[in-house]
Amino acid sequence: EVQLQASGGGFVQAGGSLRLSCAASGFTFDDYAIGWFRQAPGKEREGLSCISRNGIAYYADSVKGRFTISSDNAKNTVYLQMNSLKPEDTAVYYCAAEDGSWGQCLFSYEYDYWGQGTQVTVSS
Repeated sequence: EVQLQASGGGFVQAGGSLRLSCAASGFTFDDYAIGWFRQAPGKEREGLSCISRNGIAYYADSVKGRFTISSDNAKNTVYLQMNSLKPEDTAVYYCAAEDGSWGQCLFSYEYDYWGQGTQVTVSS
């Protein structure tokens, strides 16, 4: 069974940092693109960062320079290091996986498997 579990969210002050984790089971990250997305109340789901199947990282302009995606293949885990957090980063953060992206991978509709999400709240 393919499962993804996002964790690491929490409550943080503006300017602070969090590291989110996405633990996968039932498959290896080597065979999938893995992406991080977020959704704030009343807003569309937003692609933030992803690692394509060929290992290339992509970032949305809104987080480039602040967020860093990385992976630990031995643990089947992908991380999202989030620095310089802003109140507008407040959202539920999701990780997702899909087996078809060898390049750009920030479109949520491409993804087949989704984790439950983890809440990130950034206060002023």
